[in-house]
Amino acid sequence: MNYNRFFFTRLMYESGDWDVDQRMPSNLLHSLVEYTTLPVNTEEQIVALSSDDIYRAPFSYISGHRLVQFTSLEAEHFKNYVERGGFVFADDCNHDIDGLFAKSFETQMEELFGPESLVKIPNDHAIYSSFFEFDGPPTTSQELNGWGDDLVHDYLKAILINGRIGVLYSNKDYGCEWDYDFRNKRWYKNDNTRFGVNIVMHSLTQ
Repeated sequence: MNYNRFFFTRLMYESGDWDVDQRMPSNLLHSLVEYTTLPVNTEEQIVALSSDDIYRAPFSYISGHRLVQFTSLEAEHFKNYVERGGFVFADDCNHDIDGLFAKSFETQMEELFGPESLVKIPNDHAIYSSFFEFDGPPTTSQELNGWGDDLVHDYLKAILINGRIGVLYSNKDYGCEWDYDFRNKRWYKNDNTRFGVNIVMHSLTQ
């Protein structure tokens, strides 16, 4: 692996279904190549949360529909990774604040970082202007179609470490929104992966 290039790391954890939205990473990586000058490794990397290899990742992604219940080693690595400067984008595939992934993931974060550690970030946060300009988190088609909790979430949450985003948390299901072959992007009036570019660029520059 070329560590001089950005690489997308998906976190594999023992509970739940970590391997969702399988086309999303290549789609987002294609957008980074298309829009930025960032050197990019275009192959997704899958790393077990229990492995020390997580500490080499500049950017990590965790998602699923089901239970999130870290083993003691997974919990230790997750906490250490975030506190040492790592960035985790956590995306709820159920797009449902009362769903199993949301409830169990939020419980894990409270256990690791303390009660009320997940806070809403304002819609003028720097992540919304780190590359493209947004006035808050873009709405997904899943929200508009009334799936999940039938809500349009007008915010994202984060765990902040000394003012830096260590964990960015979404109930909006961006993974599903971006889960298509990048060659089909030409059919979209607006490229919906552009906010993903913002997330990555902010993670590398904050």
